[in-house]
Amino acid sequence: MVLRKQGQGVDACYNRSMEKATFGAGCFWGVEATFRQLKGVTATAVGYEGGSLDHPTYKDVCTDRTGHAEVVEVEFDPAQIGYDALLDVFWDNHDPTTLNRQGPDTGTQYRSAIFYHSPEQHKAAEASKEKRTASGKYRRPIVTEITPATTFWRAEEYHQQYLEKRGLSHCHI
Repeated sequence: MVLRKQGQGVDACYNRSMEKATFGAGCFWGVEATFRQLKGVTATAVGYEGGSLDHPTYKDVCTDRTGHAEVVEVEFDPAQIGYDALLDVFWDNHDPTTLNRQGPDTGTQYRSAIFYHSPEQHKAAEASKEKRTASGKYRRPIVTEITPATTFWRAEEYHQQYLEKRGLSHCHI
């Protein structure tokens, strides 16, 4: 089956063999920009996952009462980039030892989280966390949660590719 993806003003076709990965690593703007640069990543979307409210808005999530994390849903071609490589990018681009915080952003919505989509992703995420823990790179324990993917709620359109739309390459962190 061939699906259509919106992009660059013209629909581009892609094969159904794409996979998804979902990561929470603080403010989703910079996280999305980092993953969008990777060869093999075919699409990204920012949104909210892991909370109790259906159809949350940014305003809802910012109350720190919905339980959602700001996340990036990454669609990727496993023939071009593997899930393990995405995990490496995840770990290398945030501090997984700060509970509910990244840089100046605080609250449960900024927690470090991996939402896995398959038993294989679960196993890989746990193994990569163990490897990072054993590496001695971090002075504090890793607090990243690894949980099954639930409903991904796409964030408002103005959040999608936020930095790219503004000609910025990275966030304040």
